[in-house]
Amino acid sequence: MSESREPENTTRRLPVLDKDTGSGDDGAPARGHGPDRSSSAAAHDPPPVLDGTGDGGDQRRFWSARRVPAAIVALLLLGLAGLFLYDIAAVRAGRPAMSWRRDLARQLAERPLDDTWVLTGAGIAAALGLWLIVLALTPGLRAVLPMRRVHPDVRAGLRRDAAALALRDRAMEVSGVQSVRVRMRRRRADVRAVSHFRPLDDVRADLDGVLTDAIRGLGLSRPPALAVQVRRPGRKG
Repeated sequence: MSESREPENTTRRLPVLDKDTGSGDDGAPARGHGPDRSSSAAAHDPPPVLDGTGDGGDQRRFWSARRVPAAIVALLLLGLAGLFLYDIAAVRAGRPAMSWRRDLARQLAERPLDDTWVLTGAGIAAALGLWLIVLALTPGLRAVLPMRRVHPDVRAGLRRDAAALALRDRAMEVSGVQSVRVRMRRRRADVRAVSHFRPLDDVRADLDGVLTDAIRGLGLSRPPALAVQVRRPGRKG
C-alpha cells in the first residue's frame, strides 16, 4: 500500500524590496544599503563591448555627408557647363561667341603669368581645390563623439553639448560648487568651477572623482582627459 502524503506547497512568498532602504527594523539608519549621492549615476558598470574590439578605442569618427558643399559644387559645375555648352552650340550654329568668353580668351592670351589678377585667380582656385581635398579626406562631424560599440550592427555617438551638459549636472552635485562651465573637446574636457565655501583642494578632489566616474559612464570609445579648475567667486562692486 502506498502511503498518502500531504501535497507539497509549491508556492513561496517572494521577498519584498521596500523603496525606502534608508532605515532598518529598529528605525535606525541602515548602512551600506542606500546609494551614495556622489556616485549615483556614473558608478554603474560600463556597457559590455563587442568581442574583438577591445575597450572600444578603435572606433572611428562619423563621416559627414557634406550635402551643402556637394550641392554648391554641383550647382557651380552645372552652371558653367551649361554656359559653355550653350556658347559652343551657338558658335556651331553660325552665331558669334558670347562677349564674356571672347574677353576671357583675350585676357588670358595678353596678360602675363606674373600679373596680379592672374596670380589672384590662381590663388583662389588653389584654395578652393585644397578645401575640397580636405573635405574629401577628413571625416567631419566634430560635434559627435563616437561611443563604444556593443552591437555589431549599431554605431552610437554622443554630441559634445550633451556630454558637457551631463558633466555639468554631475559637477553641480558636489558640495561647495556654485557654478560650473564645461567645454567638451574631442580629447579633453575642460571644467571650470566656482566654489563659494569649502577648501578649494577638497572641492577639486571631489570634482576629479565625480567627473572621472561620469566620463566613464558616458560610454565613449575614447574617454577625454579631464582638466579641472576651481576658483572663488569674484567680488561684487
